[in-house]
Amino acid sequence: MYLKFRVSRETANDFIRLFVNRRAYGVQAAKPLLNGSVPYYLARDWLTKAPKLLDAEVVRMHLNGDLTINLFAINPETQRSKWIAIDADFDGAMQSLIELQRELNQDGVEAAVEQSRRGGHLWIFGAAPLLASDLRIYIYNLALRLGVPVKCGGLKDGIEVFPRQDRLADGEYGNALRAPLGVHRKTNLRYWFPAAAPRPEAQLDYLNGLPKLTEHRLKALIQG
Repeated sequence: MYLKFRVSRETANDFIRLFVNRRAYGVQAAKPLLNGSVPYYLARDWLTKAPKLLDAEVVRMHLNGDLTINLFAINPETQRSKWIAIDADFDGAMQSLIELQRELNQDGVEAAVEQSRRGGHLWIFGAAPLLASDLRIYIYNLALRLGVPVKCGGLKDGIEVFPRQDRLADGEYGNALRAPLGVHRKTNLRYWFPAAAPRPEAQLDYLNGLPKLTEHRLKALIQG
């Protein structure tokens, strides 16, 4: 059984400052369906059907283990994201993420490894929200440089890059990613950033302490 916590509103707001770039969100089903999947559903007001807005109370419930949410990377008003996450869930996934992390360090970019159900995620945080298209250019070229496969064009195994789109039209959401530090409802486990103690407060302290990628540095990395 997963650990339950009682985090403060301050901790929830720390999470929002780091991860939340758009207030729409999804909620994971509490139990697997008959086919074994545990899908996410866009959170909506039951009366108006309008998308609900993510707030500190919902984030507290996620961190405590009462429900599990996912996050949309791109804010369509700006076409920017606070972060880029590399998802790897194939054989040798963690080795590929470590190679990417090492190469990022050579570029002066700090990245945090998060465990996941079938592999891991590698997170890079912006000092301010960065253009999704610029982030994707950088990571795709980094993967090409290292020979790390990218899952696209029918390729079954490879990394997935979130945000999955360069930009969104009005009314679009793009692809969402499970919010970190919560409980995966398929396994009833939490998946942590192993560089910090397995508590929400310690995890967020670690992530907040990482140097953040600036727009100036990103532009220099993708020039040409």
